[in-house]
Amino acid sequence: MPQKIQILGAAQTVTGSRHLLTLNGAKVLVDCGLFQGGKELRSRNWLPFPIEPHKIDALVVTHAHLDHIGYIPKLVRDGFQGPIYCTRATLGLARISLPDSGHLQEEDARHHNRHGSSHRPALPLYTEADARDCLRLFSPVKYDTFTDLPGSAKFRFLPAGHILGSAFAEIYFDNGERILMSGDLGRYDTPIIKDPTTIEFAEYLVIESTYGDRLHSHEPVLPKLEGLLEWAMENRSVVLVPSFSIGRTQELLYYLKQLEDQGKLPNIPIYVDSPMGLSATELYESAVEERDEETQLKFSLRENPLEPKGLRMIRNPQESKALNAAHGPVFIIAGSGMANGGRIVHHLGNPSTLVIFTGYQAEGTLGRQLIEGAKRVHILGQEVEVNARVDKLNALSAHADQAEILRWLRGFKKPPKETFIVHGEPPAQAALRDKIVTELNWKVVIPRWQEEFDL
Repeated sequence: MPQKIQILGAAQTVTGSRHLLTLNGAKVLVDCGLFQGGKELRSRNWLPFPIEPHKIDALVVTHAHLDHIGYIPKLVRDGFQGPIYCTRATLGLARISLPDSGHLQEEDARHHNRHGSSHRPALPLYTEADARDCLRLFSPVKYDTFTDLPGSAKFRFLPAGHILGSAFAEIYFDNGERILMSGDLGRYDTPIIKDPTTIEFAEYLVIESTYGDRLHSHEPVLPKLEGLLEWAMENRSVVLVPSFSIGRTQELLYYLKQLEDQGKLPNIPIYVDSPMGLSATELYESAVEERDEETQLKFSLRENPLEPKGLRMIRNPQESKALNAAHGPVFIIAGSGMANGGRIVHHLGNPSTLVIFTGYQAEGTLGRQLIEGAKRVHILGQEVEVNARVDKLNALSAHADQAEILRWLRGFKKPPKETFIVHGEPPAQAALRDKIVTELNWKVVIPRWQEEFDL
């Protein structure tokens, strides 16, 4: 019986990662993410799942970003009852992010019902209760530990270097061949967590391509961040940093602490206005098995590399609302990272503002509009003029760029039989495919949404 893979998400887009493996008739789903970004993509979340959820035998999760796990509560509510395999840190982050996602779904529905909606009544995709319920199915697995899967298969997780708990899923068929599911590929020499694991063999490979058509800036983070802080101090600016609660927030705190250690951090209040970001930071501080050597050394010396001076944690909504009237200089980190929701949106109305983006901005998001220089944007239903200075810390992406993807691919001692490029916009995918074909002479496929392949 042939093994198959069907690409149910992240096909010619950077969101909604969902890949269905058929292994001797058994159905194993790898990742189960939300489609995010523009309305056309988000509408896919409301379509019937291509396979009845109760017919899926198991789910393997590569990491805890919502574009990889954010659809799980609905999948479970609609009938999936199999095991959900993940790393221990991914479970910890899922316990934080999934209930928060359900709460936001309910808030969005209430907002649309108050202000008018094309759907009467507007309903959440799933609720906070749904999100909490699905967590009972999560089954944490240690790195490099083989676990049985339905269909006489087995798998193990290997560190992917993307965020805390991120992993490659190396899945072995009963004939000894394997497929390597990259999830999201991290970067080399980044702070806090380990580098991506070098992989030498896989008969089939599914690789992400978020930055497949570009190279990250080699601009050093610390001097750029120091310069932005100096500007903010001189102009008494409110600095707003839309930041992903998992990964990017912790890196920012790490670099701010480094500036402090060098005597270059000005006396500026630093607020993390994200309950999820705060909980994730606490998890980063406790996840010993995830740390790289430098971070482990700092903790062993009883130094917390994620706690710069002036750090203040904001948890309740009243404190968050008070920040809307803050006078600079002040440094506020808040979600969401693409400014398409969360507390950061409420802070963007401050008239004396420097907005610093720290990661990828998907098509259709407010962050993408601001980065591309839009003069007027819609915020909370109102059209507003953009008067803020908008800048970017270019070296903070958690995704490998084209050169880093190729560096990782060169670790293979034998080409895969077939390499599937997913999780990228079409120009990025095409550029990465051309590079892989030209430089490595591999067979490469860019799947269409819901396309199926024999393995």
